[in-house]
Amino acid sequence: MDSSKINTFLFFKLPAAWWCGVRLQQIDQHRAVTRVRHRWFNQNPNGSMFWAVQGMAAELSTGVLVMQAIEDSKKGISMLVANNKASFSKKAKGRITFSCEDGHLVGPAVARTLESGEGQTFWMRSVGKDESGDIVSTFEFEWTIRARKK
Repeated sequence: MDSSKINTFLFFKLPAAWWCGVRLQQIDQHRAVTRVRHRWFNQNPNGSMFWAVQGMAAELSTGVLVMQAIEDSKKGISMLVANNKASFSKKAKGRITFSCEDGHLVGPAVARTLESGEGQTFWMRSVGKDESGDIVSTFEFEWTIRARKK
């Protein structure tokens, strides 16, 4: 999966994330990295990055790994976030980078839903760090996938 294609996808399918500056920086089979810069239009009243902007960047870092595994399967599979959790440890200012290293969880879930036809759920974690390397927030997303009926 190519990061420039995903960033174009953002513009057309998730324009709120694109306008807030969320971009995919890197992706491979096991890890995805997104970034977003704190700016006037994505800040909260306290002068740091709005939590929902952080959530969009964090979700993208997990979701592209799910999208990639679905694309690789060449089968019809739906995906949806069922739940999420977040914790915030520092004001998000400057460039924030979100990393998810849970790509290894997706392939087995895709295989199980294709084999059984039953929905599968799994949690993926994304950690946001500022330019100093300090953790500003941690998000967890419970993804649910299901093979589409033929």
